[in-house]
Amino acid sequence: MVMHRLVPIILGLAVIGVVTAVAAAMLVFLGQNWADALFWIFAAVMIGSGLMVVTMRDIIRCGLAMIVCFGALAGIYVILGATLLAAAQVIVYIGAISVLILFAIMLTQTKDAPSRLVFQTQAVPAAIASIVIAIIIALAVVATDWGEAAQRFRITADALSKVLFESYVLPFEVISVLLLAAVIGGVYLAKREPGGPS
Repeated sequence: MVMHRLVPIILGLAVIGVVTAVAAAMLVFLGQNWADALFWIFAAVMIGSGLMVVTMRDIIRCGLAMIVCFGALAGIYVILGATLLAAAQVIVYIGAISVLILFAIMLTQTKDAPSRLVFQTQAVPAAIASIVIAIIIALAVVATDWGEAAQRFRITADALSKVLFESYVLPFEVISVLLLAAVIGGVYLAKREPGGPS
């Protein structure tokens, strides 16, 4: 039983180890720079933690693995020069959505999910969709002329924030009001007495 629970963790750590080894080989033997090696390491952490999210039975640990996955994606954004996206990833997805999901799980369900949740009834269609997406990505990678690809383009966070809060301040505030209304509505629906007026 204990070994059955350790299989997803071992699988995720194996993926992380293999991709990290590839990144180390690129750095040492092929003379790649640190940004490329860090990209591989963050990608390995993201893929490994993503596998843990969909294979572990413990829902709380799945949520924690999801936070690690989001953190690795934020690291990739930093490497690519999108610091504002990285900050939004940490603040919105790790700081808000992941914590909200964990609180919802803790308040509404038991810690261990039933075994039927491990392999959902949609496993076969999901596997087919994953294979199709992997083929499309592989075709796009092969068809791309990487020698002609553009160089990394860095936008500073202060320049992007000036555009956001000067030119697009009205849409930004409208979205914040809509999100506030959604939060208030969610709290009202959650606190409504059972059997009360609908």
